[in-house]
Amino acid sequence: MGIAPDQLVGTIEKGIAGVMGSLTLIIVLGAMLGKIVAESGAAEIIAVQMVRLMGEKYLQWGLMLTGFVVGIPLFYGVGFVLLVPLIFSISYRYKLPAVYIGLPMLAALSVTHGFIPPHPSPVALVALFHADMGLTLIYGLLIAIPAIILGGPIFGRSLRNMLPSQESIFRQEKTVDQQEYKQPTVGTSLVVALLPVLLIILFTLIPYIYHTDDANVQRWLKFIGSTTVVMVIAIVVATYLLGLKLGRSMVKVMSIYESAVKDIAMILLIIAGSGVFKQVMEDSGVSLLLANTLQQLPISPLLLAWLITAVIRGCVGSATVAALTAAGVLLPIVTAGKVDPNLMVLAIGAGSLMFSHVNDAGFWLFKEYFGLSIKDTLFSWSIMEAIVSIVGLVAVLLLQIILY
Repeated sequence: MGIAPDQLVGTIEKGIAGVMGSLTLIIVLGAMLGKIVAESGAAEIIAVQMVRLMGEKYLQWGLMLTGFVVGIPLFYGVGFVLLVPLIFSISYRYKLPAVYIGLPMLAALSVTHGFIPPHPSPVALVALFHADMGLTLIYGLLIAIPAIILGGPIFGRSLRNMLPSQESIFRQEKTVDQQEYKQPTVGTSLVVALLPVLLIILFTLIPYIYHTDDANVQRWLKFIGSTTVVMVIAIVVATYLLGLKLGRSMVKVMSIYESAVKDIAMILLIIAGSGVFKQVMEDSGVSLLLANTLQQLPISPLLLAWLITAVIRGCVGSATVAALTAAGVLLPIVTAGKVDPNLMVLAIGAGSLMFSHVNDAGFWLFKEYFGLSIKDTLFSWSIMEAIVSIVGLVAVLLLQIILY
């Protein structure tokens, strides 16, 4: 791109520092929280309680709510593997097809992965676009609800007759570790899983509800309400309520956290790579050229963002890679003030869920766990992903109309 060789290393380092400086702690702490929610049995307890609450008639809705609550602290892959045993146990118990009752839960997991902090992609986009984490989270929750309902229970009704074409690779297992310790209560499980979201929303709304001219109070509110501090608070609470209080030693809790950090090492490197890409685009002048070209197109920047991200997702398979690659291209439009950065994060998030097919790891996870043919996987998983993506885009455009 014409950058001088002696400047290239500096560009790479600046790109990594720019994106990872504000993200590393949030993503690492988020992974740790998700891991202890899973290892302590809290996620399973939430799931069982939701199913019991909704009853047999509304099983799909119960599982959808479970996927939404558990999907907030858990990364997609972890949540998928953790919740699939529950789907199959309910499927056997009520003699219902696993795809029919399971898809709403997986739709909720997918949407939280694409739209809602502290997941890596939305968190990284918030940092790149200098968006507001709290407002992005609130808008993301508003958009997630219709996307999950339409892509989950409503679309899932059409899959009642979809049966496995081969044996599922799933084998139900109970780990010894979970049987050694006390189990958390439903209330504790819900509080820990939802704590980051509740705190971020609370500290976003406080300035609108409680007006004060005291600079000292404002400084403390800003400090405690920062996403990093919120995640630290959540980890401290989880360490006690899901770790020490249930009989785990601090050594055991720390080994759970250590394992969580290892799990997300590759995600951190992918995000660092997106920072390099963004910086090369900026330093070479390509960003400015792209911005000038894209701004002349006669369509909404949000629709353009969704389209670019969706095409990249179709090509590369990974939702995270697609979102972060698209962000590098679209950054100049945001910095030029042409669009609300919070809505841009969500438009890209919606685009990153589109076109899930044979080059997406999530596609194969779903196919093999549920024992489906490629055709049935396309007609269930791929269509569900397309629905949540398109509904997400429509909701983002409606929010833009309402807000502006």
